[in-house]
Amino acid sequence: MNRAIVMARLALRNLRRQARRSVLTAAAMIVGGALLMISLPLGDGTHEDWIDSAVRMGSGHIAIQAPGYQATRKIEDRLSHSARRAAEAALETPSIREHVVTAKPQLAVGGLASSPTGARPAQIVGVAPVAEAAFSILDEKVVDGRYLEPEDRLAAYIGTGLAEGLELRLGSRLVLTAQDADGEIAGQLVRVVGIFRTGIPEIDQSLIHIPLSTAGSWLGSREDVTTIAVLISSSRRVPRIRRALQRELAGEIEAGSVTVMGWREAMPELDAAVKIDDFGNYMFQGILFGIIAMGIINTVLMSVMYRKREFGLLQALGLTPRQTGGLVMIEGLILTTLSGIIGISIGLFITWFFWRDGLDFSFAWEEDWTFSGVVMDPIVIPYFRVARVIQGLVFIFMIGVLASLYPAFRATRIDVAESMKFER
Repeated sequence: MNRAIVMARLALRNLRRQARRSVLTAAAMIVGGALLMISLPLGDGTHEDWIDSAVRMGSGHIAIQAPGYQATRKIEDRLSHSARRAAEAALETPSIREHVVTAKPQLAVGGLASSPTGARPAQIVGVAPVAEAAFSILDEKVVDGRYLEPEDRLAAYIGTGLAEGLELRLGSRLVLTAQDADGEIAGQLVRVVGIFRTGIPEIDQSLIHIPLSTAGSWLGSREDVTTIAVLISSSRRVPRIRRALQRELAGEIEAGSVTVMGWREAMPELDAAVKIDDFGNYMFQGILFGIIAMGIINTVLMSVMYRKREFGLLQALGLTPRQTGGLVMIEGLILTTLSGIIGISIGLFITWFFWRDGLDFSFAWEEDWTFSGVVMDPIVIPYFRVARVIQGLVFIFMIGVLASLYPAFRATRIDVAESMKFER
């Protein structure tokens, strides 16, 4: 212990002797640590917004479906009435219910929407209006008319792109055609009660919401659905809640009537977009800290080269080559650890103090900006996680170790006899 204390004191003394060089290198590490702790919470906040927007428009954080539906998207691969009831009962389990914000049933089919002016392919979704309004943001995107209501029967809520393509307006009638539960082609007349705009062309040009009761009667599926979408309090809890649901539905899963998927499996495009953005962020941080590491190597290596006589004297007094290298390593670690902690603290303070309520990027674009089929919110709210702070500290510590390895190795190779001849 005494030897370790002596080594630490020697390392601190050596850093003080080269104060200007040490401060400049520490400043670079502080800036890097601050940028790391600014970019990571903002990046996590952006991803959380993407995920929340996408799952609300899609199949939720967790999707309960029949095993084949994700691949076929056909009505024959639907949840039976008994499987639906089992899934809804599982969601009421206390350990699961406390994390569930809301859930909704859906009956989705691909079909055709026709009007006197033409026909367009459409994604037709039967919804429970109250549950859908609590789950989705689509009811907030209305530009004309209103969203579906519980008493509606032959009503349709369509996008602006579809309305323009088929020359529809409020009160217009259109015919929906799709394959029903018996494999026959069936048609249903509905009337437009509302028109929405999400800013995503793929949705605005094809999506149609109709009452779930109407869809079940038209398609002959009755109370069967294709998906039960579950919205939970945070995407970080998805794996745990998914495992809990799989335990509760073990019998149905073994029977091949139910599968439970997280949003990554249900929406692979969104998963890929998040991973690509994460990779780009890590690349930026890697390049930044690579440059900083070169500065640390320069600082510590130059310190070694100019202190040959000192190291030779220390070895003559009994310090081993390994201990000499250890001294250099300690210098690098002290420099990076202290400056890294300061940088991370500054980054967290800046992010929390200035942007805890959100960083507004609305000045950067005037119209809706979509990415991977998701409308971006111009206000990004940082998402703080202890795990990110730990990752930052570990990353900076690793940079310190790697940047100090070569200078430490050079220090172990110093020849005592030659170093004593070294002139300052």
